Amino acid sequence: VQLVESGGGLAQPGGSLRLSCAASGFTFSSADMSWARQGPGKEREFVAAISWSGREEYYADSVKGRFTISMDNAKNTVYLQMNSLKPEDTAVYYCYYRTGKETFWAQGTQVTVSS
Repeated sequence: VQLVESGGGLAQPGGSLRLSCAASGFTFSSADMSWARQGPGKEREFVAAISWSGREEYYADSVKGRFTISMDNAKNTVYLQMNSLKPEDTAVYYCYYRTGKETFWAQGTQVTVSS
């Protein structure tokens, strides 16, 4: 299993960023995919998840209405569109894939929201 992220960086408050996570080594079209983040001095927390069918989405209350998770099975890629960014969204963001036995994590990408 390999998960490779891209798309982090610096954004101003109120701005947008889109994170991508390219997956390989497993059947992506049958996989539920998720995003988590870890802010400075904080524990890693759940951000969003999408079911393998794409029909179900789940969000942390802190990002609901601002972030959107999506997936493209043709590209084996899951996305996190982040709008209306706030300074408290500053964190390292990770996509991950969980099986019944273990969790596979991407390398993480830094998102900094600052003016």
